[in-house]
Amino acid sequence: MMETLLLCAAAFMGGALNTIAGGGSFLTLPALMFAGVPAVAANATGAVALLPGYLAGALSLGRGRADRPGLMPLGQLAILSCAGGALGAYLLTQTGDAALRGIVPWMMLLATLMFMAGPAWIARRARGAASAEVSVSEAGLRAGLFAASIYGGYFNGGMGILLLALFALAGHRDLLAMNQAKNWASAVLTLMAAGVYSAGGAVDWPRAMPMMVAGALGGWAGGRLAHRLPVAVVRRGVIVVGLAMTAALFR
Repeated sequence: MMETLLLCAAAFMGGALNTIAGGGSFLTLPALMFAGVPAVAANATGAVALLPGYLAGALSLGRGRADRPGLMPLGQLAILSCAGGALGAYLLTQTGDAALRGIVPWMMLLATLMFMAGPAWIARRARGAASAEVSVSEAGLRAGLFAASIYGGYFNGGMGILLLALFALAGHRDLLAMNQAKNWASAVLTLMAAGVYSAGGAVDWPRAMPMMVAGALGGWAGGRLAHRLPVAVVRRGVIVVGLAMTAALFR
């Protein structure tokens, strides 16, 4: 019972963080590994647990606006996210637990460093003049989304920062719309990845089910709080958690 409560607390906080600032995987993945779940199953189960939170967060932020100038229609976003998420998930199921356990601390460190450096750059980019030159073409945007979705299907940590950076490079200036588009892309690719994880027997469903409920509640709460909480303070907390969990995984 205590383990379930702790995992649900990690999922609730992770769902809220993903909606507000990102970094929810910094809580769910280590929590599952510390609970004794093998590395591949922990990675897959943590991603599945956060799926309802992505959906709830996107819905609670308001109507989708991913097809604003500089981005792509929601249909294209969904197709590319599905394809990339499925490929990344398949690659995960082909990775052994021992190999992934050695990779996870380094990927956590990379994701934390991206989380530290990414938001400031994205904010500067988003505050740029409306006439600023778009850095990636439409083809580059699609290729970038597909590549980010592969990463997200394989390892969820830091995926939100990659997506936000990609949208900023595409010329978007509305941070709220970018954040919601990120949530929709994350939800779609994670949904497809969850199907692949499940088919490969990688999901620990007894742990995943209560975490999914907690993640949905956290995602909805995060969407309601997104306009009230100082994001900078939340990000600092996420960075501290990410560094602490990374250090623990390296031990």
